[in-house]
Amino acid sequence: MSTSSPELFVELDRSRPRGLRAQLERSLRDAIRAGRLRPGVRLPSSRALAADLQITRGVVIAAYHQLTAEGYLTSRQGWGTVVNTITVPEGSQRRRPPPAGIRYDFQPGAPDVGLFPHAAWARATRAAMRSLPGRSLGYGDPAGLTELRETLADYLGRVRGVSCEPDDVVVCNGFSHGLSLLAQVLAERGIAVEDPGHPDWREQITWAGASCHPIEVDDEGLRVDRLAASGAGAVLTTPAHQYPTGVALSPGRRTDLLDWARTSGAYVIEDDYDAEYRYDRQPIGALQGVAPDHVVYAGSLSKSLAPGLRLGWLVVPPALREEVVATRARGDRFTSSIIQATVAEFVQRGDLDRHLRRTRRGYRQRRDALIAALRRHLPACRATGISAGLHVLVTLPGGMDATRLAATAARHGILIQPLDRYRACPAAPGRSPALVMGYSRLTPHHIEEGIHHLATILNSDGVTTL
Repeated sequence: MSTSSPELFVELDRSRPRGLRAQLERSLRDAIRAGRLRPGVRLPSSRALAADLQITRGVVIAAYHQLTAEGYLTSRQGWGTVVNTITVPEGSQRRRPPPAGIRYDFQPGAPDVGLFPHAAWARATRAAMRSLPGRSLGYGDPAGLTELRETLADYLGRVRGVSCEPDDVVVCNGFSHGLSLLAQVLAERGIAVEDPGHPDWREQITWAGASCHPIEVDDEGLRVDRLAASGAGAVLTTPAHQYPTGVALSPGRRTDLLDWARTSGAYVIEDDYDAEYRYDRQPIGALQGVAPDHVVYAGSLSKSLAPGLRLGWLVVPPALREEVVATRARGDRFTSSIIQATVAEFVQRGDLDRHLRRTRRGYRQRRDALIAALRRHLPACRATGISAGLHVLVTLPGGMDATRLAATAARHGILIQPLDRYRACPAAPGRSPALVMGYSRLTPHHIEEGIHHLATILNSDGVTTL
């Protein structure tokens, strides 16, 4: 039994006058009362714990018996000694934050992780572990496993029109990690960002030591005509579905953006964060496929599968690749080879394509439910950016304060985000207030309920005059 016993951290002071048994009892009792040993946790066998602590087995047996008599422990047939559920005086347990009381989470930026394809992922993991060579479990190539880079090059060319070879792909731990690598490499150039845009990315760029230059977004996307005046040598953009307004970069501005990059020797960082989810339009190809020497293409599995996988990729122009890989090597070195091998297998087996087809249908139903609920309960509001992605922009009637409405809604259990949260610069006077509303983590039924409650709040006394 000792070979399969769990481990347990216990400190004993042999210089203290009190006996070892009393110390062991007190240590275990305090750990249980403080919540460090939770109900149902199995303790090591008396033989194993005695060997680990270098004390006689009788001391451990006596301590276990005493704590069992006090109700802290119990003995289960075939399982050993486990921690009991106990009632302790108020205030003796670790304090935890009270439940938020949130009923409807309309925050954007994350998929429904309940849709994660567990069975297919498990099959891919088993297949990857059968074929993964032992050398791949050592310190790996900072650019990523060859098998995954080959798979991603094929996949991105097939579904997004990306033009690359496996050597152009650098695997990273999600988009934010990839952006931090690029920001360090491009720090001296300065990086322009969309405004409004993701506040985390502005912070990431500044943290990496690069200057950040907000550039206005309008109904055609990024104001490319303002890039030259910014002095930036690179720009981070979401051309297929601007975050958070949802507009697509117009064809004319796509051309102007690539012309700016070519003539000034600048780089475009293309964040293709949710290109897999489109509903009412044909897919918009990646900018990178048109100008691979001036565009860094960035993607991840955070929206398509789950953020917790922490896997993304950069397709890097040859002129930047060596420096990006060297920066990765100086940091966290490489991404888990087991996760990389599993993703390669998952994509090669067609599991990612099947998962996207299934979730695309589900997310479209949720989007349709949100649009219908807004029309039914909030007809004065206008939803835009609805043809793709996992969120919409909801423009409110003039004169309302979206930030105050979001705070009021949160007190009623509804999470929404005002558009102003995403602005680097204050909104221009007269600009309509708006909310950014995600729909990926709510069922159609809960979407209908949530919008109904939001309408009640918006129409209540003191809110209509925000």
